[in-house]
Amino acid sequence: MEGTVIGLLIPLLGTMFGSAFVFFMKKDMPALVQKTLLGFASGVMVAASVWSLLIPAMEMCEADGKWAVLPAAIGFCLGMAFLLFVDYVTPHLHIDSDTPEGPRSHLSRTAMLSLAVTIHNLPEGMAVGVVLAGALQGGIGISATAALAMSLGIAIQNIPEGAIISMPMRAAGNSRLRSFVIGSLSGVVEPIGGLLVILLASFMTPVLPYFLAFAAGAMFYVVVEELIPEASEGVHSNLSTVGFAAGFVLMMVLDVVMG
Repeated sequence: MEGTVIGLLIPLLGTMFGSAFVFFMKKDMPALVQKTLLGFASGVMVAASVWSLLIPAMEMCEADGKWAVLPAAIGFCLGMAFLLFVDYVTPHLHIDSDTPEGPRSHLSRTAMLSLAVTIHNLPEGMAVGVVLAGALQGGIGISATAALAMSLGIAIQNIPEGAIISMPMRAAGNSRLRSFVIGSLSGVVEPIGGLLVILLASFMTPVLPYFLAFAAGAMFYVVVEELIPEASEGVHSNLSTVGFAAGFVLMMVLDVVMG
């Protein structure tokens, strides 16, 4: 139980650490750094989706032969559809954008930025939770070290993400402390989402492969809909590609070595 709590909290600590950069950096994060960090976050999330979620989902169903891919495919599509729905019904504002998305509302810019980050972080918490749930159940090919690798990978990805969140908050006129708090709170949804998934999965072992693929689909939605477009716009987009490669390789190595 203690290991599960630690696994859920590690990603939040990564977000808090990254958000603390606001105390040491100027108001605006250099475009060069931001593009690199966005690419890095994308790489980590894609590698985690493949090695820690989709491959285990198919391995759990290998007795079904060529149909082992079916739960992974269905879960992946459901995860994409779920994030698409959340994105559509929630008023939010992406970083470096002046045009809100979702239904019209009278929320402040800070509130809508926070909601955008919450949408972003939800699938990461789900991913950590479902891998931890698999490790807790045992006998299904997901080890405790693989779950720890997932938590560490998301935490490492959350460090630049925390900085990317808190720095625009500071640039928008918030104090350093308020920017840090908002950036840190954006990561609270991860342990909450992870815990809910663990509680659900403990009663639904037969559909765990669907849960794994669902989390992968949700993370892919965030990468394709938000991170990659933001990383590719404007100058220094080539650095986002380098960052993607670094993040992908790091998460791949973590999963293989620790799994």
